[in-house]
Amino acid sequence: MNDFSLVLNNSFKDFLSQADLERLNLTPIAKKAHFVTENSSLNAESLAEKLAQIGNFDYVKDFEIAANSEKILSVKLICEYQCIPSKESTDDKLVLVSAWIPDEDEISWIISQTGKIPIWKISSCVKIAEIISQSFGVGSDSLGMEEGDEFADINDDDIAEDENAAIIKFVSEIITKALTDRATDIHIEPQRNSLTIRYRIDGNLLPIKLPDNLARFKDAIISRLKIMARLNISEKRRPQDGRINFVSKSGSDIDIRISSLPTMYGESVSLRLLTQKSQPVTISDLGFMPDDQSKLEIPLSRPHGIILVTGPTGSGKSTTLTAFIRKLRNPEVRIITVEDPVEYEVEGVNQTQVQAEIGLTFSAVLRSVLRQDPDIIMVGEIRDRETADIAIRASLTGHLVLSTLHTNDASGALTRLIDMDIEPFLIASSVEMILAQRLVRKLCTCKQPAMLDTHYLESCLTSLGIKDDSKDFSTIHKAIGCPKCRAIGYYGRLGIFEILLASDALHDMIINKRTARDIRNAARKSGMRTLQECGWQLVKNSLTGLEEIMAYAHSDE
Repeated sequence: MNDFSLVLNNSFKDFLSQADLERLNLTPIAKKAHFVTENSSLNAESLAEKLAQIGNFDYVKDFEIAANSEKILSVKLICEYQCIPSKESTDDKLVLVSAWIPDEDEISWIISQTGKIPIWKISSCVKIAEIISQSFGVGSDSLGMEEGDEFADINDDDIAEDENAAIIKFVSEIITKALTDRATDIHIEPQRNSLTIRYRIDGNLLPIKLPDNLARFKDAIISRLKIMARLNISEKRRPQDGRINFVSKSGSDIDIRISSLPTMYGESVSLRLLTQKSQPVTISDLGFMPDDQSKLEIPLSRPHGIILVTGPTGSGKSTTLTAFIRKLRNPEVRIITVEDPVEYEVEGVNQTQVQAEIGLTFSAVLRSVLRQDPDIIMVGEIRDRETADIAIRASLTGHLVLSTLHTNDASGALTRLIDMDIEPFLIASSVEMILAQRLVRKLCTCKQPAMLDTHYLESCLTSLGIKDDSKDFSTIHKAIGCPKCRAIGYYGRLGIFEILLASDALHDMIINKRTARDIRNAARKSGMRTLQECGWQLVKNSLTGLEEIMAYAHSDE
C-alpha cells in the first residue's frame, strides 16, 4: 500500500470497517465512490467534498461535458475511470471531472492518449454517472466501446454468462435505470439497423439514449432477457410470456413480466416492472378530495355487496383496490384475493394468483375461494360472464366483493354488466359503489402561472361539460421543464375520480335498462363529481395542467 492509499484509508476509517477498507483497495477505480456511498454513512456529495479536500482538488457540484468529449478521451476510458472532459477544456488545457482521486495508472493512460497533463476536479459519483448516461447512453460503461474493439463472439443459442459479462451487465443497468427513473414498463424494439429502448414514465413513453454500437448486440440482449425469464431462446417465431425476479440495488424484489413478439427485424420485448414488496398505500395516499373520501366510508363498511373500480389499463385500479383492502383488513375478517398478477403484497391477506395455463382462471379460483369461508373477496378483474355471475352472486350471499372492470366511466360499468347477460335485478341488488378513475400527470415544481386566454378557457370548460362561474383562473399553472422532470414539466401522477353510489333512483334505472348517459346525468344531478370536474379542481389547485385534463378526461356529452 502506497503513502496516498494510507492517507485515504485514514480518512475513511471512521466511515468504513477494516474489512471494507481492504475491499476498497481491490475495487476498480470506476466503482470506488459508489462502493463508499453504499457501505458507509457518506452520501455522494459529502464523499466528493471529502475527496476534493484530501487530494487538494476543486469540488464542483454542477458542470457541463465538453462538446467533443469522445474525441478528447475515448468513451471506454471515460466509463472505465468515471472521469469526464469538462466544457472548460480547450486546445491547450484538459480539465477532467472525476468521481475519485486518480491513481498512477489512470494518469498514465490519459496522458498517453491525450498528450496533456490534466487538471482534475471532483464531483459526485451520481452526477458523473448521470452525465455519462445522458451523453453516451444507458449501459455505455458496459457496451460503450468503439468499432474495432474486441468483444467476445455471442452465440444466440447458448449465451454463457462468464463469456458475456458485458451483456449481462448492460441488461441489469437498463432495468436498474428504469427503476431509478420510476418507469413502469420497458419496451425493447429492434429496427433494421438499430435497437430502440423506451421507458414508460408517468404514463408516457420516453426513448432513452443508448450506445451507438448497440445494434451489434441486439440479438444477444434479447436472448439474455429470455434466459433470465427461462424462455426458449431458440424459439423466435412464436410469442412467449414469462417472468423475471430481479433484485434492485436497494435490495427490494422486483417482479418483471416479460412478453416477446416476433417482428420484421427481430423479437420485440416488453417488460412490466412490478414491486413485490409494495409501499404502504392507504386511501389517504390516493389523492381523493375530502368529500369524495367520506363517500367511501359507507360502502366499505357494508358486510356484503359489490364495489367496482373502473378505468383503462394503467389507471391505478389495482393500487386503489389494495388501499381498500388495507383499510378493511383486521383480525376479525378473512380476506382472500384472486389476482393476475399479485402486484402488491398485503400482510394478513390470503392472495392467490391466476394461472390460466393450468386452468386457474378467475372463475375457477373464485369457486374455490367461496368454499374457504371468506368475509371479503377481491377479484382482480371481471373479464367474462362467468366471473361476473359468480362475483355478483357471492355479493348477494353475505360477502363483500371488490373488483375491477374496463369501462370509460362509472355508469358504463352497469351497462357493461348487462352486456355480459347479467340480470339487471341482480346488478341493482348487489352494486354498492362504482369508482371510475384516471391518472393524470402532476406538475413539477418548475411550473409557472399559465395566463390563459379567457375565451380559450371557456371553450375548454364547455368541451369538458363543466360550468365554473368563479371567473378566477389565476391559480392555473402550466408545465415549464427542468432537469428534475427531464424538461417535460411533469413529475409523478395524481388520480382523478368519479364515485357513483347506490340509491333507489339508480336501482330503478338499472331495472329499466336505462342508458349509461341517462344514469350519468341523473347521478350528476344527485351530486356526483365527474372525472372532468375532479380534474378541473386539480387544475385550479395548480396540481396539473389543463392539457392533461383535456387529453385524459374528455366529456361524453
